[in-house]
Amino acid sequence: PFVGALSGHFDGVQSMAKNPSSLSMIVSGACDGEIRRWCLTEQRQGARWTSQAHSGFVRGLAFSRNGHHFVSASDDKTVKLWSASAPASSTEPLATYLGRYPFTGVDHHWKDHLFATSGATVQLWDTSRSEALQSFEWGADTVTAVRFNPAQHSLLCCLSADRGVTLYDVSSGSALQKMTMQTRANACCWNPMEPMHLTLASEDHDLYTFDMRRLSQAICVHSGHVSAVLDLDYSPTGTQFVSASYDKTLRLWNVGEQSCYNVYHTKRMQRLSCVQWSMDAAYLLSGSDDTNVRLWRAVANERGAPQLGREQRKREYAAALVEKHQHLPEVRRIKAHTHLPKRVLKAALVKKTVRGTQQKREKNRRAHSAPGAVPKVQRKKKQVWSVQE
Repeated sequence: PFVGALSGHFDGVQSMAKNPSSLSMIVSGACDGEIRRWCLTEQRQGARWTSQAHSGFVRGLAFSRNGHHFVSASDDKTVKLWSASAPASSTEPLATYLGRYPFTGVDHHWKDHLFATSGATVQLWDTSRSEALQSFEWGADTVTAVRFNPAQHSLLCCLSADRGVTLYDVSSGSALQKMTMQTRANACCWNPMEPMHLTLASEDHDLYTFDMRRLSQAICVHSGHVSAVLDLDYSPTGTQFVSASYDKTLRLWNVGEQSCYNVYHTKRMQRLSCVQWSMDAAYLLSGSDDTNVRLWRAVANERGAPQLGREQRKREYAAALVEKHQHLPEVRRIKAHTHLPKRVLKAALVKKTVRGTQQKREKNRRAHSAPGAVPKVQRKKKQVWSVQE
């Protein structure tokens, strides 16, 4: 499935964003403050545009929905606005916004010229003003990520260091709900086709899909990673999503399924910090600590070259046969098989042993306690600590 690597950064790739109006344009930000703009159809020519944008980590990048400009947020307490079509010689930002504290993330509004930043507080900015329009705060901990809802444009999801997931309404300037989890969430992403569904990437190696109308329990728990999940992104079709983890693997998931259907890894790829699904749903992009941005096929055995009609019909027929006979043991075994590095297999075995021990201990405690003293709690509910409204 590996297509190629975009090399040129001198430090680990920390953040990445895709242009919603262009299939081939992406931007990536590194730990040394450098931002590069890439054209995927011209990989061998390197980055089309490079700028030493910040003096700290580039914590977040986000495009406007028309693809005209993008914003970058950094540890150096600045957010900068950049033109998406600037020539290579133009390395100055269109505007610079100063904050009182370091920024940890940024996301652009789906319709208006607004963007939200996370840090000590959540702030809403207008691209034409130098000061923040609004500031939101619930608790005293740092907010680590923000993400606007694709359908209800005024709805903003925020993740905080106190394990909280908070929903804000920016039009009324008020908080709607706050859910506190057992472990901290590192990233969140809304399903573009079912915008009431939200998926969280957690420190406990799992991903959780919630319905924002009922945050008291998860719809689905996605298990498989053996280390913290750091980022995720949905396919434009809304039927799949991809996750990037500290265990140096990418995993692809179908919506509503507990286990992944594919795992991508290479020998040289280090810890993954960001991932994106291309706008045509055909490719994946990952950024890692080894300074490379890697390009992958979303369907591992799909060919990049144009196919003849007869060849296309043959592939469709083979896929239909697999779908028809997927219940047979041999077909199911081959379809479910994924090659994993030895270190991941060993870690998965240790994790399975630990989880089995915990379940056995809980079962013994329930057997030797008064009836109802140790109730059975579903795994979907167990991760949620509390919900405040």
